[in-house]
Amino acid sequence: MNEHNHPQSKQVINRLSRAIGHLESVKKMAEDGRDCSELLVQISAVISALNNASKVILEDHINHCVVEAAKVDDKKVINDLIDAINQYVGITIKKEDGIH
Repeated sequence: MNEHNHPQSKQVINRLSRAIGHLESVKKMAEDGRDCSELLVQISAVISALNNASKVILEDHINHCVVEAAKVDDKKVINDLIDAINQYVGITIKKEDGIH
């Protein structure tokens, strides 16, 4: 597995740690029988935190891995990114349409 060190790695780790802590709190709320509406609001906050962490990861990946891959015409990195985006957002971008 390749090691990826990016300028915002610490920020991503901190965001993920907060999301994990928040999710543990939501789990405790569910165990305590808290109101479903409260749970949904808190789950929404966890999802938002994860989406924000994903944005930082994507930004770093594009600014570092993809830029470097483009310099050496490494289409695998771009294809892998397309696969990840397809899975993340639930759409299908044809690889041949995205790489010229």
